[in-house]
Amino acid sequence: MNAAAAPLLAARALAVRAGARALVEALDLEVRPGEFVAVLGRNGSGKTLLLHTLAGLRVPAAGSLQLLGDSPATLTRREVARRVALLPQDLEEMPGASVLETVLVGRYAHRGALGGDDPRDAQQALEALRRLQVEALAGREFATLSGGEQRRVAAAAVLVQAAPLVLLDEPTNHLDPQHQLAVLEVFAAQARAGGAVIASLHDPTLAARHADRVLLLHGDGRWQAGTATRLLEAATLSDLYLTRMIEVERDGRRIFAAA
Repeated sequence: MNAAAAPLLAARALAVRAGARALVEALDLEVRPGEFVAVLGRNGSGKTLLLHTLAGLRVPAAGSLQLLGDSPATLTRREVARRVALLPQDLEEMPGASVLETVLVGRYAHRGALGGDDPRDAQQALEALRRLQVEALAGREFATLSGGEQRRVAAAAVLVQAAPLVLLDEPTNHLDPQHQLAVLEVFAAQARAGGAVIASLHDPTLAARHADRVLLLHGDGRWQAGTATRLLEAATLSDLYLTRMIEVERDGRRIFAAA
């Protein structure tokens, strides 16, 4: 993390609600270049709604949000897309679109007013597919892919958006262990290169492996934020998940499991 750099995202007293239900209250969070922040919580705790709020897709119930110093409300959708990229849980399919065409949608924010094709866009899309280990699928129809292949293609579309801040909503969905690690490492590398990542995860072991900081959501307005080293421990996670968790250290890594 570059502590001297201006935050890419700053939330002040932010509230996220679903109807009358308070999911997150009075959240204060800054994310700076170089950081990987993992968001953990039970199902229904507000992880997705929080990410959508941080991406500027939902108006906070209270408080304020800034992306690179500006409120999303003052920016056009194209300007927001140049600052933040979101990997949703489910990617909206374009009927009949190829994998390459699907990834090229991520270049929308960088195209000119006339929306003309740029050969460099295709080059960047193919490079993103290579990094996610699905370059061989470029000519396939997206709808014919397996769930895991679609997830990695969707991640490639986020990469080519080239936004400094990336929000990932359960990026390891449908992925086997090998590709869970590979996808998260691609985005961890983006953070190390000067970007920032906020990712909702179900697995605290993956969070311990990749995240610098964690944000724990209890689903009733309460939240905790701190370093992964401090907050990812058995007692805190047992309280978060309402089930007994144990921690094991093996080969220098911390592993968490329900007991």
